[in-house]
Amino acid sequence: MPKATSDAKLLIQSLGKAYAATPTNLKIIDLYMVFAVATALIQVVYMGVVGSFPFNSFLSGILSCIGTAVLAVCLRIQVNKDNKEFKDLPPERAFADFVLCNLVLHLVIMNFLG
Repeated sequence: MPKATSDAKLLIQSLGKAYAATPTNLKIIDLYMVFAVATALIQVVYMGVVGSFPFNSFLSGILSCIGTAVLAVCLRIQVNKDNKEFKDLPPERAFADFVLCNLVLHLVIMNFLG
């Protein structure tokens, strides 16, 4: 069993060192994704404690958070300089796509609210 814990510690240390080399703009996007997922989890806990009377509102909130996080993942993939697939795509274009898709997502969410 001590071998497994030392392997886990080594893995966490290597992930920490690799993440320290990540550019700041990608870390900001990561923080935004964590915030969106944490907000979704808070909504789920709130629904479990209080109840889900306006169920459309609950679904809209969850879908908004998760959809925004998915779009942020797409933005992170496109902005990452190490990704060779999107090397011709300027970061401004990737951000414009992110904003436009978020606008469409939230218009659909607003329509779902009723």
